[in-house]
Amino acid sequence: MKFPFILAAAAVFLANAASAQDTSNVADTNVEGTKGIGPGTRPVGASWSRSPVVAQNGMAATAHPLATQIALDILKAGGSAVDAAIAANAALGLMEPTGNGIGGDLFAIVYDPKTDQLYGINGSGRSPAEQTLAQLKEKLGPETTSIPPVGPLSVTIPGTVDGWFALHDRFGKLPMAQNLKPTIQYARGGHPIAPVIAMYLARSLRAYEARLERFEFDFSNARATWFADGAPAPGAIFKNPDLANTLERIAKNGRDEFYKGETAKIMADYLQRQGSAFTLEDFSSHESQWVNVSCVAYKRGYELCELPPNSQGFAALQMVNILKNVDLSQWERGSPEVIHYITEAKRLAFEDVARFYADPSFSKAPAGLLTDVYGRVRFAEIDPNRATPAFRPGAPKAPKLEGPGDTTYLTVADRDGMMVSLIQSNYRGMGGGLVPDGLGFMLQDRGELFSLDPDHPNVYAPQKRPFHTIIPAFIKKDGKPFASFGLMGGGMQPQGHVQILVNLVDYGMNLQEAGDAARLMHDGGRQPTDPLFGSAADNGDVNNLGRLLVEPGVSIKTIEKLRAMGHNVVVEKTGVPFGGYQAIARDPKTKAYIGATEMRKDGQASGY
Repeated sequence: MKFPFILAAAAVFLANAASAQDTSNVADTNVEGTKGIGPGTRPVGASWSRSPVVAQNGMAATAHPLATQIALDILKAGGSAVDAAIAANAALGLMEPTGNGIGGDLFAIVYDPKTDQLYGINGSGRSPAEQTLAQLKEKLGPETTSIPPVGPLSVTIPGTVDGWFALHDRFGKLPMAQNLKPTIQYARGGHPIAPVIAMYLARSLRAYEARLERFEFDFSNARATWFADGAPAPGAIFKNPDLANTLERIAKNGRDEFYKGETAKIMADYLQRQGSAFTLEDFSSHESQWVNVSCVAYKRGYELCELPPNSQGFAALQMVNILKNVDLSQWERGSPEVIHYITEAKRLAFEDVARFYADPSFSKAPAGLLTDVYGRVRFAEIDPNRATPAFRPGAPKAPKLEGPGDTTYLTVADRDGMMVSLIQSNYRGMGGGLVPDGLGFMLQDRGELFSLDPDHPNVYAPQKRPFHTIIPAFIKKDGKPFASFGLMGGGMQPQGHVQILVNLVDYGMNLQEAGDAARLMHDGGRQPTDPLFGSAADNGDVNNLGRLLVEPGVSIKTIEKLRAMGHNVVVEKTGVPFGGYQAIARDPKTKAYIGATEMRKDGQASGY
């Protein structure tokens, strides 16, 4: 089967599409109309999608239209794709505070056309240098088995700003002050709240107020920054002068302002007053790490590329190595067979995530995780007719050496061919609830993802990076750069990456359709925060069937068949668990860019 280029209309796919993707027969699907009316139709492509964006000189796809416009302005001013990505990320920290901000961490993949190479950066922060596991447990109390999602104990050093400057030092063209200027202006002058972001702000406020009943933490600064009059409504003009002041100091004084200067001192002093073990030295010693990007082959010359642990990027690669052992295209995309195989591959991969993924400076993942042989071994564990009640971690063997060896996602590409895949997050919700005095941003709660089992590779330790959910992605075709993409949302991310790849390669969807198509998300199973499988702390509960969440675009017939196969299917109609997708691809012949954005968010793809 020859894979059509992504701009081509997916006519063949549409003619044979499953009822899960066809809204014309509502009686046979789980699709709901609004007030008795369903979607319209289109002259080309899927009726449930829209056209991808096409442009020649540059492209940006982000979760907010104003951030996309800022990125394009930076490109037009002569900035590189990295400059534009930094500018857009800064804007999203202001405009989409429910997903990211400079109190969080950053990961990115950059394609550099000058060297024809992919470069990965791990901008995640570490735990306090002077706090041991025993000291942390003493603070948590004898009955506590996990780190709370709010308060000082879940904070790790924010890595985003250092990640910006590391990227800029290597690939930037414009001064950082120019990249940050648009966000400073919007923070001081105000911007209107987008509809989906307004929903997430209201959701975050309810969650924090519920946690205030369970945990003691300082929410006063956060309330004053975002919720002084309750959650802002869609269209309300929001200003954050404290963030404007912080970004102005960073623009003037550089990276050291955030890690050694006034801003760092405010963060360290504030955290110590909250009972944290962080010191100014913890901030000043932080640095990002350049890492190798790993790619695995799927089918027809396509490769998926991800970053290594402490991120969960390898989970997507493990899923690819499992799924390439079956031809999914023999079934319709919305069939129970396809959903079953994707779900079981996820469950198998995530058992290994829970067992092996951690900061590689403390515990390296087995070398055989990404081999074709291990993928075949794990694939053989899938029953094609039934959901397996429980999977266990595998036992990957090292390969024989045959030669030298809530979140926001955005992607930007420039006229020179540089492509940036960047993801940034504060982790759960807006972060851990703590806003240092007068800084205008919330500190992340990423430390919640440490395990407290002393035998676990992901156990808390001083100056250690926790297991990380955020992952940027890249696709190669015949060894050349093809698409920069990502999908937000915790454990949804590896599952989403694989579903996008399957939609493109196996079903010929264009770049926009691949993101708009109904998604699935398996929720459950062991987590990297759980006791190590088989350890003394393990409670012995090996049933990890979990729940299979599907969107309303999956047909009733498919849902019934999946339930008969043993899956715990739940129809989720809010769109919230299924992440937020952005993508840019490049036509290998014309060099034109194609952009796509997420219908489940407020975002925009645009170019020039």
